[in-house]
Amino acid sequence: MDIEQRQAEHIEFFVKQASTNNGASLANVVTEATSHSSLFAFSEILAVPSVLELQGTENSVYLDLLRLFAHGTWSDYKSNAGRLPQLVPDQILKLKQLTVLTLAELNKVLPYDMLMQELDVTNVRELEDFLINECMYVGIVRGKLDQLRRCFEVQFAAGRDLRPGQLGSMIQTLTNWLTTSDHLLISIQEKIKWADSMSELDKKHKKEVEETVEDVKKSLSLKADVDFRGHEEIYSGSGGVMDYEEDRIRPKRRRHPMG
Repeated sequence: MDIEQRQAEHIEFFVKQASTNNGASLANVVTEATSHSSLFAFSEILAVPSVLELQGTENSVYLDLLRLFAHGTWSDYKSNAGRLPQLVPDQILKLKQLTVLTLAELNKVLPYDMLMQELDVTNVRELEDFLINECMYVGIVRGKLDQLRRCFEVQFAAGRDLRPGQLGSMIQTLTNWLTTSDHLLISIQEKIKWADSMSELDKKHKKEVEETVEDVKKSLSLKADVDFRGHEEIYSGSGGVMDYEEDRIRPKRRRHPMG
């Protein structure tokens, strides 16, 4: 089962849980969802009416916590830790994983120094273990660890929930991508047409050359045949050159005086 299908199943489960709970019990649902090892998207849970109703109540911090996991990073939590619930180890791990996804959205080459600072990791070995075991093995990112350049080259990263106001820029980005794709497709089609026309010209030229070669062969063959027949008539005809030469050089018999 791929990560997208697992996400959909977990989201559906927690949306149902959030829809049937409120108050303190809903706070427990939020804690469970943000601690789940295979859940990395929270916008659908945030959209549940009972969750939004936490705003302004004594449990509103859990709404803020859910928003943090939907859009924020580990640094955001540290900046607001005083007004948010204390995180359990599974939540800390999850938020750091989400932080890597956010950084991967911004840059496809992530320097080790930046990652260690953003994740509160003290050494390269600990960072690489985290990227391998908690990110790549889980399937949320793929990439290459470059120890020589001290960076992580991102090849794939799972998408996070869209932040408020991000939808417009996302639509614009997709629109630009579609426009670029259309132009590229037109360019490819033109190149294909040009290649086809050149191929036809090559075929025509090749045929003309082959016909010319064949004509030359026939002409040479005909000339050779004519020459051969002319020589044959000269050397083998009666009274020809060969007969004359033979008569000229043949010794004459001398008559005997008594004959």
